[in-house]
Amino acid sequence: MTIYALKSRFQALLRPFVVLLVRMGVKANHVTIAACIVSIAIGFAIINASRIWFAIIPVWMFLRMGLNAIDGMLAREFNQKSNLGAYLNELTDVISDAALYLPFAFVVPFDWRSVGATIFAAALSEMTGVVGVMIGAARRYDGPMGKSDRAFVFSLLAIWIAVTNGTLPAWANVIMWTIAVLIAITIINRVRSGLKEAR
Repeated sequence: MTIYALKSRFQALLRPFVVLLVRMGVKANHVTIAACIVSIAIGFAIINASRIWFAIIPVWMFLRMGLNAIDGMLAREFNQKSNLGAYLNELTDVISDAALYLPFAFVVPFDWRSVGATIFAAALSEMTGVVGVMIGAARRYDGPMGKSDRAFVFSLLAIWIAVTNGTLPAWANVIMWTIAVLIAITIINRVRSGLKEAR
């Protein structure tokens, strides 16, 4: 089970707004690129800022989830699919995730090893999901720690940091390593599911 399973309900709520964007001439690729730029800006802006600014992350994670759903709906439902869009959709997600996870490496007790492992595993999990298409399966979104699940967990961590002004107990780094392990399990699940479907 993964939060991604709720996507269809979320899209239904966004559909009226998507129709409005179409009337305004907004394209799917515009939304994709804008979401990535804002993610990078937020990630780098809060590295050296007061820890209270981590409260921006859960807000942006939610908005970004909406933007990700919107660009997909624009592409699928309004004939805006393109090869460039396919590349942008996958690459900007990985870049955005890395930018938003990076600030956590500067909050004790998290460090570059645990956060770096999580960023690497997250990128690898998305690559694994895409490879499913290459072997004749669908794009894999299996959990337990897919993109939406990571957004939820990192939002909780960000709120914790903001509330405590970055004063976390030493054992908190175990949480980051646990996330990395759960992403590793996600990678295995995506490989297994992809191979099973391709048969």
